[in-house]
Amino acid sequence: MSDEKFPPEKNLPAGYVPPAVWSPTGANGGAFASINRPVAGPTHDKDLPVGKHPLQLYSLGTPNGVKVTIMLEELLAAGHSDAEYDAWLIKIGDGDQFGSGFVQVNPNSKIPALMDHAPKGGGAPVRVFESGSILVYLAEKFSAFLPTELRARTEAMNWLFWQMGSAPFLGGGFGHFFAYAPMKIEYAINRYAMEVKRQMDVLDRHLAEHEYMAGSDYSIADMAIWPWYGRLATDDSYADAGTFLATQDYTHVLRWTRQVGERTGVKRGTMVNKTSGDPATQLHERHDASDFETKTQDKLGKA
Repeated sequence: MSDEKFPPEKNLPAGYVPPAVWSPTGANGGAFASINRPVAGPTHDKDLPVGKHPLQLYSLGTPNGVKVTIMLEELLAAGHSDAEYDAWLIKIGDGDQFGSGFVQVNPNSKIPALMDHAPKGGGAPVRVFESGSILVYLAEKFSAFLPTELRARTEAMNWLFWQMGSAPFLGGGFGHFFAYAPMKIEYAINRYAMEVKRQMDVLDRHLAEHEYMAGSDYSIADMAIWPWYGRLATDDSYADAGTFLATQDYTHVLRWTRQVGERTGVKRGTMVNKTSGDPATQLHERHDASDFETKTQDKLGKA
């Protein structure tokens, strides 16, 4: 990297020059520096709990975690009683994702992670990690929320993978530099704000002509996209991000966001493993359908 093209005095911080070989420093993650590290694997021994249901979810109420709890609640609302599940809280700020049991389920140490103790065809439990993979796995297990006709199925998969590829620009890019980085970097914020607005425009143009992402039927594509872009559209993601990105202009995204948000499965799914906001909307762990009425944080007398 030549100093003529990148004069050190114009770098941030001023005078910074990338070393020949990178090594971690104290400024490696802003709000998440304490849990960021350049290696994989467990940091401590800790078995994962196992509840009474075949489906065991280990997660947190982030957008990626909410995708899966929405899917599970939608399955139950649609009458798939075998979709009953236990949802265990993984506190990523405390490093729970680096426990040996969690790493066995997801070697990438990211939520959500799922164990199916009663897979199709029987046999040993099946681990499933990556939110998109979990959605497809559950859709195929229960033959629900994923069309079987070639064109409709492909369209749903198109948009599911669009979300999986696009969200890092929204979360790890825009969200990090706008809300979590230890300094405001104009270039980084502008770079990712432009890309997120382009993504919102992609969605808005598509939803102007389609009721749901894959057409006329609600699917796992909607479940994947809604927690990220729906929350952004209603200014419910990063503080002031909706205002900053003028998300009120994406009227078709807003229509779809409100329509999806009215579904019972979505309302319930957004409560599971949630640890912030109104205590009445926080169900830290979910082990039975009755927990929504008896074990939210307000019912437990906890803020």
